[in-house]
Amino acid sequence: MSTTGIDATFAALGDPTRRRVLGLLAERDGATASELARELPVTRQAIAKHLAALDAAGLVVAVREGRDVRYRVTPAPLEDAVAWMTRVGGEWDARLERLAKHAGRAV
Repeated sequence: MSTTGIDATFAALGDPTRRRVLGLLAERDGATASELARELPVTRQAIAKHLAALDAAGLVVAVREGRDVRYRVTPAPLEDAVAWMTRVGGEWDARLERLAKHAGRAV
């Protein structure tokens, strides 16, 4: 995934309501905006806006089922973000290990 894609993922996940929406979608085989609005203390319109932001980041996909639009989690952007965090975390671990060795020699 490009840095732009990872940026979009983190920007979308920066909002606590969107994280809650994504969590609810992950717990089940998708949901509609109306179903989500019944479980959260926000309006259906607000849920629709949050779903649009998650969709723009590639974190959910909208599937029309008759008159309803059901949203489902798309795991690839999350996997890419985790891979990025793992890589950056590993780089910091290596830096900190070198610093600890250097500090140990300097003492």
